[in-house]
Amino acid sequence: MGLLAVQDALDRITADVAPLAAETVALANGASRVLAVGLAARMTQPPFDASSMDGYAVRADDVANIPVTLDIIGEAAAGHGLHSPLGSGQAARIFTGAPLPPGADAVVIQEVAERDGNRVTVRESVVAGEYVRPKGLDFVQGEKLLSTGRRLAARDITLAAAMGHAELSVRRMPEIAILATGDELVAPGTMPGADQIISSIPDGLAAMVESAGGRARRLGIARDSLDSLGEHLQSAKSADVLVTIGGASVGAHDLVQTALKQIGLTLDFWKIAMRPGKPLMFGRLGDLRVLGLPGNPVSALICGRVFLVPLIHALLGQEASMEMGHVGVLAEELEANGLRQHYMRAMTRGRDRDGLAIVAPAASQDSSIMSLLSQSDCLIVRPPHAPALLAGAKVNLLTLDF
Repeated sequence: MGLLAVQDALDRITADVAPLAAETVALANGASRVLAVGLAARMTQPPFDASSMDGYAVRADDVANIPVTLDIIGEAAAGHGLHSPLGSGQAARIFTGAPLPPGADAVVIQEVAERDGNRVTVRESVVAGEYVRPKGLDFVQGEKLLSTGRRLAARDITLAAAMGHAELSVRRMPEIAILATGDELVAPGTMPGADQIISSIPDGLAAMVESAGGRARRLGIARDSLDSLGEHLQSAKSADVLVTIGGASVGAHDLVQTALKQIGLTLDFWKIAMRPGKPLMFGRLGDLRVLGLPGNPVSALICGRVFLVPLIHALLGQEASMEMGHVGVLAEELEANGLRQHYMRAMTRGRDRDGLAIVAPAASQDSSIMSLLSQSDCLIVRPPHAPALLAGAKVNLLTLDF
């Protein structure tokens, strides 16, 4: 099997993905969920002309010539409006957020007014609408403000509440089963033996899954035997996606493909033109999509960013893309690239005069060095056979948001 281009691999992984079913959740549980149905305002906000300052509600015509003294007929506060209409020569004490009394069309701030009993002398004129938030300034009833496919941030939850929604129709969270494989692995917190290493990838991938809007299900560590792999794989059948880590190649100890094929895997591909991450496998077990990531931590996480995150987005009804489009400039020269698309760990060193990020590749691109991925904030994406570049050349960037 030849090396598959990265975009072709992503297209195959996300082909024919249908958004998951909708479910209803309370607004309080809507943070980071993706809307299955857009939201329209059930009311107008603000629902009335409201004061934006503490002061006096007036008719602008009455204070056109100042100073002028007006009779105070009452008081309006938030939640306690004054419903008596203002006549000529009258004013009402008003506080921020209170509805304007009928007949009033402006507010004089208290700093330019002097009260004496039930009268107030105004020393600065105002025009109609001054210090007033008009009815519907934010939105009006029926206005659609949050679209289908939007992932809800705190500001969106606040808006939905203001629009009058207590419940939301959202996509079911994709269930992503994560299975590590290898005799050499021990769980984090366990002291490794002489021939062992810590299984660091599953928890990192789980964090990535949850950050992207999915729900991670850890299946533990399968040993390098068909029996152990088969036993662990049974736990993945109810998931939407199975992610395996390591063992997806065709070496004597790489048994993941064999174990999956024994339970019905239809293999699509298992090698891509990507660095790091050449041994990436994809196939299907019925409706279950199976993504086999490399066992190297840096390779696994970068492949997760490039392939798993877009797949989760597609399952949520969002665009399945790597979100390219960020452009930066090189802080130093780069040598020509080889035949695989290279995702180079890099750090932002500042901004140029056009506001573009000035990026420097990490000192080493060895895919075993996880500390450099943690220190990086972006990936420089170099196409296959890209020529050498001088410092100051523009490059495409993929943000590191996991």
